[in-house]
Amino acid sequence: MSVYTTVTQQQFEGFLADYRVGSLISYEGISAGIENTNYFVTSSGGEYVLTLFESLGMDELPYFLNLMAYLNEHNIPCAHPIADNDGHYLRQLNNKPATLVQRLPGASVNTAENQHCEAIGATLGKMHRVSAEFDGWRDNTRGSQWRKAAVTMLLPVLIEKKENENKTPEKQECQPSEWEQDIALLQEELRIQSLYHFPDLPRGVIHADLFRDNALFSGEKLTGVIDFYYACNDVFLYDIAVAVNDWCVRCNGSLDFDKTALLLAAYHNERPLSAIERGAWPVMLRTAALRFWLSRLTDLYFPREGEITQCKDPSVFKHILLARIDEEVQLDDVWPQ
Repeated sequence: MSVYTTVTQQQFEGFLADYRVGSLISYEGISAGIENTNYFVTSSGGEYVLTLFESLGMDELPYFLNLMAYLNEHNIPCAHPIADNDGHYLRQLNNKPATLVQRLPGASVNTAENQHCEAIGATLGKMHRVSAEFDGWRDNTRGSQWRKAAVTMLLPVLIEKKENENKTPEKQECQPSEWEQDIALLQEELRIQSLYHFPDLPRGVIHADLFRDNALFSGEKLTGVIDFYYACNDVFLYDIAVAVNDWCVRCNGSLDFDKTALLLAAYHNERPLSAIERGAWPVMLRTAALRFWLSRLTDLYFPREGEITQCKDPSVFKHILLARIDEEVQLDDVWPQ
C-alpha cells in the first residue's frame, strides 16, 4: 500500500459522486505496503479505503473483489467492496483500475502475542473452510515459475555486485562475499525445492500474504484481514507457512515454537490438518521464506517510482530462510495431535 499515482481533490470528488457515500471530507495517502496506491477517504457517509491498482488489470480484479465480498458475507472479518450506483465494485481513476472498500476498525500489531497468533490461525482455518463454495479461480502468480524467473532476473545484478566487490583492494579472496553467499543460497534453494512436489496436499482459496501489516486488531480482537490482492487458489499449507514465518518468529528468524503451536492448533480446530500436510511442513516453510526473500530483493533492485513508497528489508527473509534450513523443526512439539 504505497502511493504511486497522485489523486487530486477534484478527482476524488468526481469519483465519489458515482457512489452513495456522501460528499468528500478528507483523504490521505497510505505509506504502508508496496504494491498498489492506497488512500484513506473520509466522506459524509463514512470511512473508506480507495485502491488504485498499479499492475493488476481490469480483467484480473473481479476475482479479488468478489472473494472479499464472499468472505465478508460468510463472517470472515474483511472489508466488503462498495458498489457504485450501477452495482459495480470496479471503476477507473487516473487511467487505473480502482475500487472503494470499507475501512475497518483497528490497527496492525508490531509484536505478535499469543492471542494474536491464535486469532490468525483460527481465522485462516475458517477462511480455508468456508471458501470451498467460492467459484472463482486464480493461479498463484508468485509460485514456482515466478520464483525461477525472479532468480534468473536477480543473478546478473548479484554477480555484478560480487565482481565489483572483488575489485576493491580490501577484499579478502579467502572469504566469500555477501553477494557470493546470496548467489549460492538462491541457486541451491531453488534446486532443493524443485525436488519436492505435493500434488495431494489440500488446496483451495488462500490469502498468500497474511502478514502482521495485513491484519487489524482492536485489543485482542481481530477486526480485519486486508490486502487480498495476492489471493489465489493454491495449497492451504503454503498459506499457513506464510503466516507462521511472520507471526511466529524471533528476531533472529528462528521459529517461536510456542506461538507456532498456538496458531496451528487454532487453525486445526477450524480445518483439521492431515498427515500428508505434516510431512510437507518443513519444505513449505522454506518455500514461503524463499518467495518473500525474492520479492523483497526484486523490489530493492528493480524499484518502481512513486510519491510515497516503501521497500522492505530483504535480509529479514534471508535470515528466516537460513533458520528454516538449519533448525530442526520440532513437529512433535507444534503439530496438532
